[in-house]
Parts: sequence; structure tokens; C-alpha cells
Amino acid sequence: MSGPAVPRSLYDLLPGDVDALVAELGLPKFRANQLLQALYHEFPASPEELRQLPAEARAAVTARCPLASATEVRRVTSDDGNTTKLLLRMADGTLIETVLMQYPDGQAHPGLPGEPDDEPRNPASRRPRSTVCVSTQAGCAMGCVFCATGQMGFERNLTAGEIVSQVIHVAKFLKSRGEHVTNIVFMGMGEPLANYTETVRAVRILTDPRCFGLGQRHITISTVGVIRGIERLAEEGLQVGLAISLHSPDEALRQRLVPTASPHSVQELLTAAKRFFKATGRRVSFEYALVGGENDSPETARPLASLLRGTPTHVNLIPVNPTAGGFQRPSRANVLAFEAVLREAGINCTVRVEKGSEISAACGQLRTDEGNAIIAPDEISALPVAPRRGPRQAQPSPAPSQHQ
Repeated sequence: MSGPAVPRSLYDLLPGDVDALVAELGLPKFRANQLLQALYHEFPASPEELRQLPAEARAAVTARCPLASATEVRRVTSDDGNTTKLLLRMADGTLIETVLMQYPDGQAHPGLPGEPDDEPRNPASRRPRSTVCVSTQAGCAMGCVFCATGQMGFERNLTAGEIVSQVIHVAKFLKSRGEHVTNIVFMGMGEPLANYTETVRAVRILTDPRCFGLGQRHITISTVGVIRGIERLAEEGLQVGLAISLHSPDEALRQRLVPTASPHSVQELLTAAKRFFKATGRRVSFEYALVGGENDSPETARPLASLLRGTPTHVNLIPVNPTAGGFQRPSRANVLAFEAVLREAGINCTVRVEKGSEISAACGQLRTDEGNAIIAPDEISALPVAPRRGPRQAQPSPAPSQHQ
């Protein structure tokens, strides 16, 4: 995978880096906290908005490290107003998508993206939730056949600052409504653990008390199964959640659905999940996309239940969303039958509450090129986009879903 292709920005810096930058520029030490306060609580869109610093200090800081905030190109809101999909442009013109999912009643269960599985279920304790689903790559190289991002191909890794800037952009418009970010899920475009260093750096920036200050348990990282990345994450000393996209208990079927999977990926992932739990104490979630006619039958659910029985896991069942791949959503009867098999075997599971499928903002639907049903082809061609790093076959536009 390619590394960062843009200069380090202010949002790439950990607090210690900011302290060092201020010292190198000969500025008073307190300017570091002023700068961090401005970046993570005032959400400046331009260097001129860093008003906590004198003009000369602003110029010196941004000459060394640009602000590089994300620029909004398009915003689309779901019918119920609770899901917002943003098309954002990075400093070099790269386009990515970010999604805000809101739960006004604070309804809590592990089927919601970014829902800590150990939070109290008492209705009186529920608070409104605003979860940001961030991208870690432009495109994706994992090639999952039912995922629109996988179908668009891989462009480049995002830097930690570009990941953080997505959260900052959402936080800014939430602040204008008197709201704030409560959860972050690394479930947008790309494979987070294939961009490991930048992903973990972004987590540390977003959770540092001097920066964004979000609790680690309010962050979930999703992976299609990068074993070495899971092992490294277990040793980071972080309390973030981990979600592993499993999709099948059968090795051959999983390889068909996830072409980059190894011949023994199912067993390898179960072993990695157990190691992660032992190292962190955090229960692992297995994401299972139910694909009609492929992996949604009780005959498939039974071996899955056998594999997971007795393990500290939770299964999120996700009826597949329509994309250009042509795969079908499972029937409601099949979803309920699959869930029943797991529950009867004592497996904790939840059918994912869908958010934003009618605006192509749901799981597996993020895509920034001409395959995106929300952005018209003539509008995309007019936008400055960084050149792709490899050949990619054109895909037809996915039809908007009528399911919610």
C-alpha cells in the first residue's frame, strides 16, 4: 500500500509534536495549548481563523505545517434526517466520503456502529448519539465483491491528519446545532489496518485530552481481516473496539466474497480475535453481511454458531445493501431465521439498524467516482481528483435502495 502522498498538516501532529514545533519557532510554550484549543474546539477552516495566535505566529506555524482542513463538496441527508453523507475533498484534490449517523433517542445496542458493548442499557441513561464513520483510504484494495468501495479500486492511503479532518469537519457543523460527536467508527472507505500507522496515529490524536479528547471506548476500528494489524492493535495499549468482517464460516465461500482472504482466514481470524480479547479485555464484534442466496441460510448459520460458541464475541448481522456488484438483499424471513439459529446456540447477535441506504450511505455503499448514485457523472468530472494509482474497470451506478 502506498504511504501518505501529501505534506504533514497541523491535524497530523500529536501534542508533543505541537510542543516541539512551537519551541522550534521560538514561540512561548503556552502557544502550543492555544493552537491545540483552536484546532480541536474552534474548528478553523482557514489559517486566519486561528485567532488565538498573533498574526506573525499564525504565519510561522502554518508555513511549517499547513492547516489542510477538509473541504465539503456535497452533503446529502436521509429521509429521516438522521444520516448525513459528506463528499469531502482533501488538500490534493482526493475525494472521500464520510457519514454522520445520529440516534436522537440514544437507543443503545451493539448493532449500532460504534456502540460500546459494555455501556449501560438503562433507558434513563441514554443520550443522543452522533457517530462519525470515517474513511482511512481513498478507495480500497480488499476487493469485497458486494462492497461499492471495493469495486471502485484503490487510490491511496489517507494521512492521520486527513482522517482527523473528517471528524473535525463533522464536529464543526454539529457545534453549530449545539451538538457534538459522541462516537467514531473506522468503517468508511478503505481497510484501516492496511493503513495501520496512520490509523493508529489518528486514534491517538482523537483521544488525546489535549486534542479532540474522545474516550477510547467510543471508537471502533473495523477490519476485513488483516491478521498482523489485529495483532499489532492488541499490543497498542488502546481500549478501542474491534469489528472483524467475517461474512462466512466456510473458507471457500469467504474467499469468494473476500478475494484477498487467505485459504485459512476464518480460523486465523477466530484465533486473532481471541488473542485481542485476552490482551485488551474488549469483546470483539464479528460483522456478517447477509448476501441473498450466498451466505444467508440456516445451513450456513449452524456452522457459524459452532465456530463462535463459547467465545467472547458479538455478531452484527448486516443485510447486504445494493451496489454495482448485483448481489441481492436477503429476505426478512431468512434474516430472522439466521438470527434465530445463532441465538438458540447462545451467540450474542443483533441485526444491524440500517442508516442512510436510500442515499447510498449505508454499509458497503461508499464510493466517490462515477459509480456513486448521489453524484452525477458530469459533476464528478468537473471536480479536481488526484490521479489513480492503477487501472480500474468502470462499474455501473448502483440503484438507490428503497429499503430502510
